[in-house]
Amino acid sequence: MPIPDTLRKLLTAPGPSGYEQAPAAVFREAAKAFAEITHDTIGSTVARVKGTGDGPLVAVVGHIDEIGLIVHHIDDDGYLWFTGVGGWDPVILVGQRVEVSTRDGRVPGVVGKKPIHLLKDEERKKAPELKHLHIDIGAKDGDDARSRVRVGDVAVIAGEPVEMPNNRVISRSMDNRLGCYVAFEAARLVAKAGDAKGDVAAAAVAQEEITFGGAHTTAYSLQPDIAVVVDVTFATDTPGSEEKEIGRHKFGSGPVLQRGSTLDPTVFELLHAAGEAEGIPFTVTASARATGTDADAFHLSRGGIPSAVVSIPLRYMHSPVEMVQLDDVENAAKLIAAFVRRLEPGLDLKR
Repeated sequence: MPIPDTLRKLLTAPGPSGYEQAPAAVFREAAKAFAEITHDTIGSTVARVKGTGDGPLVAVVGHIDEIGLIVHHIDDDGYLWFTGVGGWDPVILVGQRVEVSTRDGRVPGVVGKKPIHLLKDEERKKAPELKHLHIDIGAKDGDDARSRVRVGDVAVIAGEPVEMPNNRVISRSMDNRLGCYVAFEAARLVAKAGDAKGDVAAAAVAQEEITFGGAHTTAYSLQPDIAVVVDVTFATDTPGSEEKEIGRHKFGSGPVLQRGSTLDPTVFELLHAAGEAEGIPFTVTASARATGTDADAFHLSRGGIPSAVVSIPLRYMHSPVEMVQLDDVENAAKLIAAFVRRLEPGLDLKR
């Protein structure tokens, strides 16, 4: 299975939290073929597909932002010093090629640190910190660097998606362009079927990695009857994974349906039933408190929005080599579309 064109475009568009314009434009352009598009001042987009009746409005939500870097100082030697946008393991960044997004286009650079040959023995035993790393754009001095890059410009790791054996793909920004793609694809499948009783709104929301800002504002303005949040979770078929702690969610086992204290039990059962009825593989996980996803914003909006989380198993999260199996992505979209199409008017979710 080759990488779907829309997913490839989403993965390659740079968009750290608060700077999501490029991937949001990809999402809007793709979804306008079958949905009514709106977007807001936060940077979130909603693609709404009309239903045939007065069934519940379902928001299928992925966050459009990715982790990145933001320049906070340019020194007189022309080096860029940066802070992480979202959660980084600094070890991941050492030696990476990056692209800095500027008002004049993308500027290539590399993340540098003191070479191992120059490290003292005690330094070699320590993991690097972000404050010890810099970006080198090949500038001859500070004035040269400042003519091309400004404080506040953001960067992402450079690199194209790579198709691997067994229907697997690696790329940066899988977290969470995958969720946006599943929301897009689920809405497209519903639109193609044309038999959903209520509207479905695919939402690509901003700023999840830093504030849940887009989820808070979209939940408030859209006022869906149900929210299905799509994000990634840890695949458990990698060395060091502990199934007794995070469950069994291997590549090829399908999407992961979450049960938990903040999630709606009826919506979970309806998703579970849809998967069983359609013969779509899935696994189940549990959360005792917050989910760490946009569902934590949706379920508290206004008078409360019944919420669910559907996750996609992912290896090497928050790295430039995040890996997914495309079958799981496809099955997540199919399961959510089947769930939406089975909903009837008058569904009572009070408890």
